[in-house]
Amino acid sequence: MISRYDIQDVSRLWTEEGKFKYYLTVELAHLETLEEDGLVPRGTAKKLSRATINPTRIEEIERVTNHDVIAFCTSVTEQFPPEDGRFFHFGITSSDVIDTAHALLIKDSMKLVEADLRALAAALRVRAEETSNLLCIGRSHGISAEAMVFGQKFLSASAELARRLSDWQAAGEAITGQLSGAVGNYTVVTPEQEERTLRRLGLSVEAVSSQVVPRDHYAKIISIGALIGSALERLAVELRLLQHSDIDEVREGFSRGQKGSSTMPHKKNPISSENITGMARLLRSHVIPALENCALWHERDISHSSVERLLLPDHFGLLVYSLRRMKTVVDNLVVDRARIEAKVEANEKIYSSYVLHKLIEGNPSTKREDLYEAVQAAFFRSKTKEELRENLGAELSARGLRHEARDWVNFENLRAHYQSQFKKILSRV
Repeated sequence: MISRYDIQDVSRLWTEEGKFKYYLTVELAHLETLEEDGLVPRGTAKKLSRATINPTRIEEIERVTNHDVIAFCTSVTEQFPPEDGRFFHFGITSSDVIDTAHALLIKDSMKLVEADLRALAAALRVRAEETSNLLCIGRSHGISAEAMVFGQKFLSASAELARRLSDWQAAGEAITGQLSGAVGNYTVVTPEQEERTLRRLGLSVEAVSSQVVPRDHYAKIISIGALIGSALERLAVELRLLQHSDIDEVREGFSRGQKGSSTMPHKKNPISSENITGMARLLRSHVIPALENCALWHERDISHSSVERLLLPDHFGLLVYSLRRMKTVVDNLVVDRARIEAKVEANEKIYSSYVLHKLIEGNPSTKREDLYEAVQAAFFRSKTKEELRENLGAELSARGLRHEARDWVNFENLRAHYQSQFKKILSRV
């Protein structure tokens, strides 16, 4: 990950040293199980737990062996007498260690993402409640539609993240490890021993492994991560549109000393929301290679390995980066309440559906199409609420319909109606 987008909480897990520490954790748990069964002298795991992880030395050995797991094993065992090191990596293959260590790495990375998902969803809920009494123009096809409560924008994003959180947790719980041998045939280690070792590590056993844990597990996680990115983009695009000069209803926070343009001092651009849109594109781009990693030759090849060395740390890092940046946007977003509400009060178009349905309720013997035409004609001819009331009365009078429909063009009544409905939505999210 380039330094501009690096999240240390994630990247420190995926350093070479960090990765090899997870390898050692798996190897030691395996030794403890073998000790219990009398296959390895008691105390072997404790002695080898004093091993120092030296990425420089591992790299030096790998230049000769061209095999990173062998280089790792050699760097550990050379630190001890042969009688202590001889059972290290006993009965297991490289992918047993790599995939089980990856399971631990992925779970720890997913916990970081989960914490930030929760934090952003909570921040959105707070902003939804803060704007639960603010009426705004709803837009469909980019055109003014009906009025709505502004808080619904935040609440909708929060509800989507709650769905992704549920998916994320389920995928994390499904992550498995394996210690099944060269082609998953248990030549030395038994399924019972595998299960006990993985239990020590807090992992479930892959029901049927080959030489690797099937990559559909990873593909599911990456796919959910891409959906999280898309959820963030949906909110980011909405905020970018609302900051558009011709709408100008919200603005991203602008810190002291910040500049919006190298040549136009007046500019305040939605740079964070634009950045999050870009991050979403990258997150989605990870889905195809993750899916293509699912089909390996026979029990396995290593075509997936190079992909995962890049993809996994980048994916988790970009997710945490995006979630944290979006939370900063949400926390510091300036909502121009006066401008938003003034637009609603001045917009006569927002009443059309409300008036139409009130007329339908009060005129049971009149066709809906006739009522629709009356309301449409009045609205097409009107540019202000006053004109609307007058034209609506004329259209209804000409058709012998209820004249008091003019009184439904009332902002405070409409506000009360939508606020009442939004409270019901809040209570179920």
